[in-house]
Amino acid sequence: MVISAVQYDSPGFDNGSNRSLNREWVDVTNRGRHAVNLSGWKLSDRAGHTFTFRHFRLDGRSTVRVHTGVGRDTHRDVFQDRRTYVWDNRSGTATLTNQRGRFVDDASWGRHGRPGDGRGHDGRGNDRPGNRH
Repeated sequence: MVISAVQYDSPGFDNGSNRSLNREWVDVTNRGRHAVNLSGWKLSDRAGHTFTFRHFRLDGRSTVRVHTGVGRDTHRDVFQDRRTYVWDNRSGTATLTNQRGRFVDDASWGRHGRPGDGRGHDGRGNDRPGNRH
């Protein structure tokens, strides 16, 4: 399981509309062959915003997009049902932990990252400088 992409800066003007909020997202990818039960897994930022997966199973070699705003969950898209933005446009870190609270993966952008915290990690085991999209 990896954080494979982050759209931390919603394209266009950040007007707080649900459409704008849902254009801010994090992709979580199961690179394995077998499905993983994500119930209880958490996606969080350093400011303490946390999304907990509920009753969600991610098939093998599949990706789910976690949107910030309100929407109807499907097998490819889930929604945090928030009315405000989560991911900082300049710098930040998204962290994925399993149901036991153990670190699984993270992704950082901007100057917020520290050595060893996954800054520049692209979800494929490669490091690269700069922003993640």
